[in-house]
Amino acid sequence: MDGGPAVFTGAVFALFGLALLAWTAVRVRHREPVAHGVSPVASAALATLAALLSLAAGAWCLSRL
Repeated sequence: MDGGPAVFTGAVFALFGLALLAWTAVRVRHREPVAHGVSPVASAALATLAALLSLAAGAWCLSRL
């Protein structure tokens, strides 16, 4: 019974993490700012950290099945 919400939550976290990681990589590769008004290095690092944390949360949710 608890498998459905875990799959949905894990998929949402994983998709968000993948999308954020891909978006950040494209912005950095094109030398465009990840966030306006913030240091480019700091914003790219923070976005990458958030993406990796989201992927980890998705993997954790999916491992609880």
